Amino acid sequence: MWAKRLVWILWPAFLAACAMEMLVFALVDPSEIQWQGAALDWSRQAFYTLSFFVFWLVISGASALTCLLGISPAEINGRDKDATRLRDPAPALD
Repeated sequence: MWAKRLVWILWPAFLAACAMEMLVFALVDPSEIQWQGAALDWSRQAFYTLSFFVFWLVISGASALTCLLGISPAEINGRDKDATRLRDPAPALD
């Protein structure tokens, strides 16, 4: 189940990082970026690569937090072996 959750976290984060990278590619010129008053003398490819991985890392963290908040307390404590399924908290009325 952890592998499935990892895919739930990383794949949407990858797609969101791609969208963010398209915005950065369209709006930011790496040759004009400055760090502490000095020009950042990285290649364009290095700048865009690093920015993509930073976006992916940050968005993965947000997705992981969302996934963590969706886990039931019984599953975290290991008391319920079948807690990976979402259950209806109210019993069905016949």
